[in-house]
Amino acid sequence: MTIYDFTVTTIDGQPQSLADYRGKVLLIVNVASRCGFTPQYAGLERLYRVYRERGFAVLGFPCDQFGHQEPGDEAEIKSFCSLTYDVSFPLFAKIEVNGAGAHPLYRYLTAERKGLFGSEAIKWNFTKFLVNGKGEVLKRFAPTDTPERIEKDLLALLDG
Repeated sequence: MTIYDFTVTTIDGQPQSLADYRGKVLLIVNVASRCGFTPQYAGLERLYRVYRERGFAVLGFPCDQFGHQEPGDEAEIKSFCSLTYDVSFPLFAKIEVNGAGAHPLYRYLTAERKGLFGSEAIKWNFTKFLVNGKGEVLKRFAPTDTPERIEKDLLALLDG
């Protein structure tokens, strides 16, 4: 199994197979509009704009499971991201990343790359998963790991 076996819903409500991203290096992130880490949108967008022509994409999954930091609906989230951070990377419908209602993609990601002390649970918004062009989950980054910090790992995959 790889991430290509999953279908997600775009922020505009359309189903999308992650197989559409086959061959690309991906950074999958659970995002929120009212989080202390929300300014990371700027760094994520910069990475996307600099490296997308080399086969890279950021996939943002809004989540409201942490401190009610993503209270809006998809239209509000899309507007906020566009107007505040000029986000052009793909955004998807709001999902849960933990618990019984966790999206199957996130159940897979957290099983593939556990967090601190072997925990599968996502601790907060802006947890990031780096996926290679074969759909394999290679690394998990904490919310405190900025996009700038991740760039060297990204470059190693793009240059490798």
